[in-house]
Amino acid sequence: MGLKTPLYHAHVSAKGRMTDFAGFTLPIQYCGVIAEHMAVRTKAGLFDVSHMGEILCEGKDALANLQYILTNDFSNMTDGQARYSPMCNKNGGTLDDLIVYKRAENDYFIVVNAVNKDKDYEWMLAHQFGDVVFTDISDQVAQIALQGPKSIDILSKVADNKSIPQKYYSAVFDGMIDDINCIISRTGYTGEEGVEIYLAGEDAEKLWNLLLEAGKEDGLIPCGLGARDTLRLEAAMPLYGHELNSETSPLECGLRFAVKMTKDNFIGKTAMLHNEENERVRVGLKGIGRGIMRENASVYLEDAIIGQTTSGTHFPFLGYSGAIALLNINCAIGTVVEVMTRNGKIKAEVVSLPFYKRTK
Repeated sequence: MGLKTPLYHAHVSAKGRMTDFAGFTLPIQYCGVIAEHMAVRTKAGLFDVSHMGEILCEGKDALANLQYILTNDFSNMTDGQARYSPMCNKNGGTLDDLIVYKRAENDYFIVVNAVNKDKDYEWMLAHQFGDVVFTDISDQVAQIALQGPKSIDILSKVADNKSIPQKYYSAVFDGMIDDINCIISRTGYTGEEGVEIYLAGEDAEKLWNLLLEAGKEDGLIPCGLGARDTLRLEAAMPLYGHELNSETSPLECGLRFAVKMTKDNFIGKTAMLHNEENERVRVGLKGIGRGIMRENASVYLEDAIIGQTTSGTHFPFLGYSGAIALLNINCAIGTVVEVMTRNGKIKAEVVSLPFYKRTK
Protein backbone atom coordinates (compact mmCIF):
# COMPACT_ATOMS: atom_id res chain seq x y z
CA MET A 1 0.00 0.00 0.00
CA GLY A 2 1.21 3.50 -0.83
CA LEU A 3 1.43 6.57 1.36
CA LYS A 4 -1.81 7.90 2.78
CA THR A 5 -2.96 11.47 2.27
CA PRO A 6 -4.66 13.26 5.19
CA LEU A 7 -7.99 12.39 3.51
CA TYR A 8 -7.42 8.64 3.26
CA HIS A 9 -9.96 7.73 5.95
CA ALA A 10 -12.54 10.09 4.44
CA HIS A 11 -12.17 8.27 1.10
CA VAL A 12 -12.50 4.85 2.66
CA SER A 13 -15.54 5.92 4.72
CA ALA A 14 -17.21 7.18 1.54
CA LYS A 15 -16.47 3.82 -0.16
CA GLY A 16 -13.99 5.27 -2.60
CA ARG A 17 -12.37 2.64 -4.77
CA MET A 18 -8.71 3.01 -3.86
CA THR A 19 -5.64 2.53 -6.03
CA ASP A 20 -1.91 3.23 -5.84
CA PHE A 21 -0.78 6.30 -7.77
CA ALA A 22 2.55 8.17 -7.60
CA GLY A 23 3.37 6.39 -4.34
CA PHE A 24 0.03 7.26 -2.70
CA THR A 25 -3.18 5.37 -2.12
CA LEU A 26 -5.93 7.50 -3.69
CA PRO A 27 -9.51 7.03 -4.91
CA ILE A 28 -9.83 6.13 -8.58
CA GLN A 29 -13.60 6.70 -8.35
CA TYR A 30 -16.58 6.90 -5.99
CA CYS A 31 -19.87 6.54 -7.84
CA GLY A 32 -18.29 6.06 -11.27
CA VAL A 33 -15.97 7.94 -13.61
CA ILE A 34 -18.71 9.06 -16.02
CA ALA A 35 -20.99 10.37 -13.25
CA GLU A 36 -18.11 12.21 -11.61
CA HIS A 37 -16.92 13.65 -14.93
CA MET A 38 -20.40 14.93 -15.74
CA ALA A 39 -20.80 16.43 -12.26
CA VAL A 40 -17.69 18.57 -12.80
CA ARG A 41 -18.81 19.67 -16.27
CA THR A 42 -22.34 20.62 -15.14
CA LYS A 43 -22.19 21.23 -11.38
CA ALA A 44 -19.14 20.62 -9.19
CA GLY A 45 -16.68 17.97 -8.03
CA LEU A 46 -14.20 17.73 -5.15
CA PHE A 47 -10.77 16.13 -5.60
CA ASP A 48 -8.04 15.13 -3.17
CA VAL A 49 -4.77 16.19 -4.81
CA SER A 50 -2.64 16.10 -1.68
CA HIS A 51 -0.15 13.86 -3.48
CA MET A 52 1.15 16.90 -5.41
CA GLY A 53 4.47 18.39 -4.32
CA GLU A 54 5.13 21.87 -2.93
CA ILE A 55 8.54 23.55 -2.90
CA LEU A 56 9.52 27.00 -1.61
CA CYS A 57 12.13 29.13 -3.40
CA GLU A 58 13.38 32.00 -1.23
CA GLY A 59 16.31 34.40 -1.13
CA LYS A 60 17.87 37.38 -2.89
CA ASP A 61 18.61 35.28 -5.96
CA ALA A 62 15.30 33.37 -6.01
CA LEU A 63 14.07 35.04 -9.21
CA ALA A 64 17.41 34.54 -10.99
CA ASN A 65 17.27 30.83 -10.14
CA LEU A 66 13.75 30.46 -11.50
CA GLN A 67 14.71 32.30 -14.67
CA TYR A 68 17.56 29.83 -15.24
CA ILE A 69 15.93 26.56 -14.14
CA LEU A 70 12.52 27.11 -15.80
CA THR A 71 11.56 28.09 -19.35
CA ASN A 72 8.95 30.77 -18.66
CA ASP A 73 9.65 34.38 -17.64
CA PHE A 74 8.86 35.32 -14.03
CA SER A 75 10.43 38.79 -14.02
CA ASN A 76 7.14 40.67 -14.38
CA MET A 77 5.01 38.70 -11.90
CA THR A 78 3.02 40.51 -9.23
CA ASP A 79 2.41 39.25 -5.69
CA GLY A 80 -0.28 36.58 -5.72
CA GLN A 81 0.12 35.79 -9.40
CA ALA A 82 0.61 32.23 -10.68
CA ARG A 83 2.48 31.17 -13.82
CA TYR A 84 2.79 27.82 -15.60
CA SER A 85 6.16 26.59 -16.83
CA PRO A 86 7.95 23.53 -18.12
CA MET A 87 11.31 22.61 -16.57
CA CYS A 88 13.74 21.17 -19.10
CA ASN A 89 17.01 19.28 -19.24
CA LYS A 90 20.01 20.50 -21.22
CA ASN A 91 18.78 18.62 -24.31
CA GLY A 92 15.48 20.52 -24.29
CA GLY A 93 13.45 17.55 -23.06
CA THR A 94 10.80 18.16 -20.40
CA LEU A 95 11.58 17.10 -16.84
CA ASP A 96 8.22 18.35 -15.53
CA ASP A 97 5.59 21.04 -15.91
CA LEU A 98 4.70 23.05 -12.83
CA ILE A 99 3.12 26.20 -11.44
CA VAL A 100 5.03 29.01 -9.74
CA TYR A 101 3.31 31.46 -7.40
CA LYS A 102 4.87 34.72 -6.29
CA ARG A 103 4.10 35.20 -2.60
CA ALA A 104 6.27 38.30 -2.18
CA GLU A 105 9.59 39.73 -3.33
CA ASN A 106 12.21 36.95 -3.34
CA ASP A 107 9.58 34.45 -2.16
CA TYR A 108 8.00 31.84 -4.45
CA PHE A 109 5.75 28.82 -3.94
CA ILE A 110 6.15 26.04 -6.54
CA VAL A 111 3.70 23.18 -7.17
CA VAL A 112 5.11 20.12 -8.96
CA ASN A 113 3.72 16.80 -10.15
CA ALA A 114 3.65 14.08 -7.50
CA VAL A 115 5.48 11.48 -9.54
CA ASN A 116 8.34 13.95 -10.14
CA LYS A 117 8.53 15.68 -6.76
CA ASP A 118 11.79 14.16 -5.50
CA LYS A 119 13.45 14.34 -8.91
CA ASP A 120 12.38 17.99 -9.35
CA TYR A 121 13.64 18.98 -5.92
CA GLU A 122 17.01 17.30 -6.50
CA TRP A 123 17.29 19.03 -9.90
CA MET A 124 16.61 22.43 -8.32
CA LEU A 125 19.19 21.80 -5.60
CA ALA A 126 21.76 20.61 -8.13
CA HIS A 127 21.38 23.78 -10.24
CA GLN A 128 20.86 26.43 -7.56
CA PHE A 129 23.28 29.33 -7.28
CA GLY A 130 23.80 32.44 -5.18
CA ASP A 131 21.61 33.44 -2.25
CA VAL A 132 18.67 31.03 -2.56
CA VAL A 133 17.06 28.27 -0.49
CA PHE A 134 14.79 25.59 -1.96
CA THR A 135 12.66 23.81 0.66
CA ASP A 136 10.44 20.78 0.08
CA ILE A 137 7.32 21.30 2.24
CA SER A 138 5.17 18.63 0.57
CA ASP A 139 4.73 16.60 3.77
CA GLN A 140 3.20 19.63 5.50
CA VAL A 141 0.66 20.52 2.82
CA ALA A 142 -2.67 19.02 1.77
CA GLN A 143 -4.40 20.11 -1.43
CA ILE A 144 -8.10 19.98 -2.31
CA ALA A 145 -9.46 20.95 -5.73
CA LEU A 146 -13.03 22.27 -6.01
CA GLN A 147 -13.93 22.30 -9.72
CA GLY A 148 -16.98 22.98 -11.85
CA PRO A 149 -19.37 25.79 -12.84
CA LYS A 150 -20.90 25.84 -9.34
CA SER A 151 -17.54 25.84 -7.51
CA ILE A 152 -17.24 29.55 -6.76
CA ASP A 153 -20.87 29.72 -5.61
CA ILE A 154 -20.17 26.84 -3.21
CA LEU A 155 -16.94 28.38 -1.95
CA SER A 156 -18.71 31.71 -1.35
CA LYS A 157 -20.94 29.99 1.24
CA VAL A 158 -17.98 29.27 3.51
CA ALA A 159 -15.39 31.94 2.59
CA ASP A 160 -15.65 35.71 2.43
CA ASN A 161 -15.02 37.55 -0.82
CA LYS A 162 -11.53 38.77 0.09
CA SER A 163 -10.36 35.15 0.44
CA ILE A 164 -11.50 34.23 -3.08
CA PRO A 165 -9.10 35.24 -5.87
CA GLN A 166 -10.89 37.16 -8.59
CA LYS A 167 -8.53 36.47 -11.50
CA TYR A 168 -7.60 33.22 -13.19
CA TYR A 169 -4.09 32.08 -12.23
CA SER A 170 -3.94 34.13 -9.07
CA ALA A 171 -4.01 33.19 -5.41
CA VAL A 172 -4.86 34.54 -1.96
CA PHE A 173 -2.15 33.38 0.45
CA ASP A 174 -3.85 34.43 3.68
CA GLY A 175 -7.26 33.00 2.84
CA MET A 176 -9.78 31.74 5.38
CA ILE A 177 -12.49 29.12 4.82
CA ASP A 178 -14.62 29.08 7.95
CA ASP A 179 -11.83 29.17 10.55
CA ILE A 180 -9.26 27.29 8.45
CA ASN A 181 -6.14 29.08 7.20
CA CYS A 182 -5.38 28.23 3.58
CA ILE A 183 -4.04 29.32 0.22
CA ILE A 184 -6.83 29.61 -2.35
CA SER A 185 -5.75 29.51 -6.00
CA ARG A 186 -7.95 30.19 -9.05
CA THR A 187 -6.50 27.26 -10.99
CA GLY A 188 -7.39 23.69 -11.90
CA TYR A 189 -6.80 20.68 -14.11
CA THR A 190 -10.27 20.03 -15.48
CA GLY A 191 -10.96 22.78 -18.01
CA GLU A 192 -13.62 24.22 -15.69
CA GLU A 193 -13.97 27.14 -13.33
CA GLY A 194 -12.61 26.27 -9.91
CA VAL A 195 -10.05 26.61 -7.16
CA GLU A 196 -7.21 24.61 -5.69
CA ILE A 197 -6.87 24.97 -1.92
CA TYR A 198 -3.63 24.38 0.00
CA LEU A 199 -3.76 23.90 3.76
CA ALA A 200 -2.23 22.06 6.71
CA GLY A 201 -2.81 18.33 6.60
CA GLU A 202 -4.51 18.27 10.00
CA ASP A 203 -7.25 20.58 8.67
CA ALA A 204 -7.88 18.69 5.42
CA GLU A 205 -10.68 16.36 6.53
CA LYS A 206 -12.54 19.21 8.23
CA LEU A 207 -12.41 21.30 5.05
CA TRP A 208 -13.34 18.32 2.85
CA ASN A 209 -16.50 17.68 4.87
CA LEU A 210 -17.31 21.39 5.12
CA LEU A 211 -17.20 21.84 1.35
CA LEU A 212 -19.22 18.69 0.65
CA GLU A 213 -21.92 19.89 3.03
CA ALA A 214 -21.90 23.43 1.60
CA GLY A 215 -22.18 22.07 -1.94
CA LYS A 216 -24.82 19.42 -1.33
CA GLU A 217 -27.67 21.50 -2.76
CA ASP A 218 -25.55 22.38 -5.81
CA GLY A 219 -24.78 18.76 -6.66
CA LEU A 220 -21.19 18.67 -5.41
CA ILE A 221 -19.78 15.14 -5.17
CA PRO A 222 -16.34 13.68 -4.37
CA CYS A 223 -14.38 12.63 -7.45
CA GLY A 224 -11.43 10.34 -8.10
CA LEU A 225 -8.39 10.09 -10.33
CA GLY A 226 -10.39 8.51 -13.16
CA ALA A 227 -12.54 11.58 -13.75
CA ARG A 228 -9.56 13.87 -13.19
CA ASP A 229 -7.86 12.19 -16.16
CA THR A 230 -10.87 12.18 -18.51
CA LEU A 231 -11.58 15.83 -17.68
CA ARG A 232 -8.03 16.99 -18.34
CA LEU A 233 -7.99 14.98 -21.57
CA GLU A 234 -11.22 16.56 -22.88
CA ALA A 235 -9.63 19.93 -22.10
CA ALA A 236 -6.38 18.77 -23.79
CA MET A 237 -4.21 19.53 -20.77
CA PRO A 238 -0.83 17.76 -20.97
CA LEU A 239 0.11 15.08 -18.45
CA TYR A 240 3.70 14.28 -17.61
CA GLY A 241 4.58 10.76 -18.71
CA HIS A 242 2.11 11.02 -21.60
CA GLU A 243 2.33 14.27 -23.59
CA LEU A 244 5.51 15.33 -21.79
CA ASN A 245 8.69 13.45 -20.97
CA SER A 246 12.46 13.91 -20.87
CA GLU A 247 12.71 13.22 -24.62
CA THR A 248 9.93 15.59 -25.68
CA SER A 249 10.38 19.34 -26.07
CA PRO A 250 7.61 21.66 -24.81
CA LEU A 251 7.86 23.40 -28.19
CA GLU A 252 6.43 20.38 -30.01
CA CYS A 253 3.71 19.91 -27.38
CA GLY A 254 1.94 23.21 -27.92
CA LEU A 255 3.62 24.90 -24.93
CA ARG A 256 5.58 27.55 -26.83
CA PHE A 257 3.66 30.22 -24.86
CA ALA A 258 5.52 29.07 -21.73
CA VAL A 259 8.99 28.96 -23.32
CA LYS A 260 10.50 32.46 -23.46
CA MET A 261 13.36 32.28 -25.94
CA THR A 262 13.99 36.00 -25.39
CA LYS A 263 15.38 35.31 -21.91
CA ASP A 264 19.18 35.53 -21.65
CA ASN A 265 19.55 31.87 -20.75
CA PHE A 266 17.77 28.89 -19.28
CA ILE A 267 18.48 25.19 -19.11
CA GLY A 268 17.61 23.68 -22.49
CA LYS A 269 17.59 26.93 -24.47
CA THR A 270 20.65 26.12 -26.59
CA ALA A 271 19.23 22.76 -27.62
CA MET A 272 15.87 24.31 -28.44
CA LEU A 273 17.50 26.98 -30.60
CA HIS A 274 19.07 24.22 -32.68
CA ASN A 275 15.79 22.33 -32.95
CA GLU A 276 13.21 25.11 -33.03
CA GLU A 277 11.73 23.80 -36.28
CA ASN A 278 9.97 20.74 -34.89
CA GLU A 279 9.25 17.61 -36.89
CA ARG A 280 6.22 16.77 -34.72
CA VAL A 281 3.20 18.69 -33.52
CA ARG A 282 0.62 17.97 -30.82
CA VAL A 283 -2.90 17.61 -32.25
CA GLY A 284 -6.24 16.08 -31.39
CA LEU A 285 -7.80 13.01 -32.94
CA LYS A 286 -11.58 12.69 -33.07
CA GLY A 287 -12.73 9.11 -33.54
CA ILE A 288 -14.98 8.28 -36.47
CA GLY A 289 -17.23 5.33 -35.81
CA ARG A 290 -16.80 2.69 -33.14
CA GLY A 291 -13.68 2.04 -31.07
CA ILE A 292 -11.73 3.80 -28.33
CA MET A 293 -8.24 5.15 -28.89
CA ARG A 294 -5.67 4.69 -26.13
CA GLU A 295 -2.16 5.94 -25.38
CA ASN A 296 0.96 4.84 -27.28
CA ALA A 297 -1.00 3.74 -30.37
CA SER A 298 0.49 4.09 -33.84
CA VAL A 299 -1.20 6.57 -36.18
CA TYR A 300 -1.26 5.77 -39.90
CA LEU A 301 -1.77 7.77 -43.08
CA GLU A 302 -2.02 5.60 -46.19
CA ASP A 303 -0.33 2.71 -44.34
CA ALA A 304 2.65 4.85 -43.26
CA ILE A 305 3.14 5.55 -39.53
CA ILE A 306 3.10 9.32 -39.02
CA GLY A 307 3.14 9.45 -35.21
CA GLN A 308 1.53 8.06 -32.10
CA THR A 309 -1.09 8.88 -29.52
CA THR A 310 0.00 10.09 -26.08
CA SER A 311 -3.39 9.84 -24.33
CA GLY A 312 -6.80 8.57 -25.38
CA THR A 313 -10.22 7.68 -23.99
CA HIS A 314 -13.97 8.06 -24.51
CA PHE A 315 -15.05 11.61 -23.68
CA PRO A 316 -18.14 11.42 -21.43
CA PHE A 317 -19.32 15.00 -21.97
CA LEU A 318 -18.55 15.28 -25.69
CA GLY A 319 -19.75 11.76 -26.41
CA TYR A 320 -17.01 10.50 -28.70
CA SER A 321 -13.61 8.78 -28.59
CA GLY A 322 -10.69 11.17 -28.65
CA ALA A 323 -6.92 11.16 -28.34
CA ILE A 324 -4.01 13.55 -28.14
CA ALA A 325 -1.22 12.66 -30.54
CA LEU A 326 2.23 13.76 -31.69
CA LEU A 327 2.15 13.62 -35.47
CA ASN A 328 4.32 14.61 -38.40
CA ILE A 329 4.08 18.39 -38.64
CA ASN A 330 2.86 18.14 -42.25
CA CYS A 331 -0.35 16.35 -41.21
CA ALA A 332 -2.98 19.06 -41.59
CA ILE A 333 -6.11 19.66 -39.53
CA GLY A 334 -9.00 17.80 -41.18
CA THR A 335 -6.88 14.89 -42.39
CA VAL A 336 -8.46 11.47 -41.83
CA VAL A 337 -5.99 8.98 -40.36
CA GLU A 338 -6.15 5.50 -38.88
CA VAL A 339 -5.28 4.63 -35.29
CA MET A 340 -4.36 1.18 -34.06
CA THR A 341 -6.58 -0.16 -31.25
CA ARG A 342 -6.78 -3.53 -29.56
CA ASN A 343 -9.44 -4.49 -32.12
CA GLY A 344 -7.64 -3.20 -35.18
CA LYS A 345 -7.41 0.19 -36.89
CA ILE A 346 -10.13 2.83 -36.58
CA LYS A 347 -10.53 6.07 -38.50
CA ALA A 348 -10.05 9.45 -36.83
CA GLU A 349 -10.02 13.07 -37.95
CA VAL A 350 -7.11 15.35 -37.03
CA VAL A 351 -8.57 18.31 -35.10
CA SER A 352 -7.24 21.36 -33.31
CA LEU A 353 -7.04 21.43 -29.51
CA PRO A 354 -8.65 21.67 -27.03
CA PHE A 355 -11.54 19.29 -27.63
CA TYR A 356 -13.56 21.01 -24.92
CA LYS A 357 -13.49 24.65 -23.84
CA ARG A 358 -15.89 25.98 -21.27
CA THR A 359 -18.15 28.88 -22.14
CA LYS A 360 -17.98 31.87 -19.81
